[in-house]
Amino acid sequence: MSSEQIVANASPLICLFRAGLEDILARLWQQVMVPAAVWDEVLRGPTNDRAARLLESTAWARKTNVSSVHPAISGWDLGRGESEVLTFALLNQGFRAIIDDAEARRCARTLAIPTFGTGGVLIIAKRRGVIASVSEALDSLRHSGLWLSKDIIEILKRQAGELD
Repeated sequence: MSSEQIVANASPLICLFRAGLEDILARLWQQVMVPAAVWDEVLRGPTNDRAARLLESTAWARKTNVSSVHPAISGWDLGRGESEVLTFALLNQGFRAIIDDAEARRCARTLAIPTFGTGGVLIIAKRRGVIASVSEALDSLRHSGLWLSKDIIEILKRQAGELD
């Protein structure tokens, strides 16, 4: 278990659930903070969606309220979920945001909010022995609907030591 604390956005949660890889989060962290806007976004998914069905019953997901979006973030015109994730991470030192949205990641870099994306979760999982293969996990994510460019896939495989 990592001592690092995390707060997650909807896209990484949905993708990991759809690929059947959500247990990676539970094996890496005791608790994943999920802002209310993100929680609601996941639950609004189709009733047959794994994330919508299973999020509420996970022991590791903890819904948290973000009373208002930080002014430094609100000017970025991000979605409500991304804004709440970044606000939470900005106001709670020691939290890293799991977020895939490119504009939200630019905002986070500008404000020195530590982040990683869904691919980063896989790299951490491989390094800590939670998964054997980033390549296999990427295939599962891609088959479940996550689009990743060839360049990103190559970078992730190289970081995982699965590509020369």
